Amino acid sequence: EVQLVESGGGLVQPGGSLRLSCAASGFTFDDYAIGWFRQAPGKEREGFSCISSSDGSTWYADSVKGRFTISSDNAKNTVYLQMNSLQPEATAVYYCAADYKSSCATPHRYEADYWGQGTQVTVSS
Repeated sequence: EVQLVESGGGLVQPGGSLRLSCAASGFTFDDYAIGWFRQAPGKEREGFSCISSSDGSTWYADSVKGRFTISSDNAKNTVYLQMNSLQPEATAVYYCAADYKSSCATPHRYEADYWGQGTQVTVSS
């Protein structure tokens, strides 16, 4: 059974940090690019980061560049997202996804094959 399980969400004050995890199982992790998406209330889901083991590519949307860092532990089939300097507009449900044989060098071509259930991140004082 394919599973992507996000964890690490929660409530954090503005300016604070969180580290999200995306644990994958049921598929060959190295063959997939793992992407992070978020959906705020009343807004469309947006992709903002990606990492691919197959070609070593990473991608960040301008909105998070310099504050978020994506990394991968292939031995644990887990992708991490370190989020720093969080602001209230980052409040959303955060999802990870997996796209087979995708490169993060072309993020506009990303089409997820699998999705996690999401984890809530709330930035508030």
